[in-house]
Amino acid sequence: MKVIALNGSPKKNGNTALLLNTVCEVFQEEGIETSIIHLPPLKLQPCTGCFKCRKTKDGKCHGVTDDTLNDVLAQVIEAEGMLIGSPVWFSNVTGHVKNFIDRAGMVVRMNDHLLSRKVGAAVVAVRRAGGIPTFDAINHFFHISGVVVPGSHYWNVGVGGGPGECRDDAEGIETMRVLGRNMAWVLKKLNA
Repeated sequence: MKVIALNGSPKKNGNTALLLNTVCEVFQEEGIETSIIHLPPLKLQPCTGCFKCRKTKDGKCHGVTDDTLNDVLAQVIEAEGMLIGSPVWFSNVTGHVKNFIDRAGMVVRMNDHLLSRKVGAAVVAVRRAGGIPTFDAINHFFHISGVVVPGSHYWNVGVGGGPGECRDDAEGIETMRVLGRNMAWVLKKLNA
């Protein structure tokens, strides 16, 4: 089994990465392979609403052809699970995550719900406020895509401002570990 973790933070080694790595460490302990993809360098473009993905039905975006969304989406579709991580920007996900959600979401929905029954979870790094709307935005994508969303014992949000400060959020780190254990359990049940 494999989980793809998407890091939507422009800070490759910031708090979002720290939280994603915490969940992925649990997956590795559980024997689940992980791969983290850093979204910002990919410069994913927004969806153009051309609906070419509905016509071609090949699981790819054909409206924008000069970025690597199709490569990332192929890895996500191949995996059994996914994490989407984002810091909070004005009470929502980063543009990098939003572009992924809009483009991947369109392709997925126009191609027989390619993510249906995969397992996914949101991971959010917040300095102060806006964590829950960001968490909700990612979960709305999962729910409309038919993704099975396991929980933790609290919302999957870690608190910290400067790089690495989420490490000092003991409750947030434990929330990520519980998320990892719960998601691993669901993955194993669904893929037995």
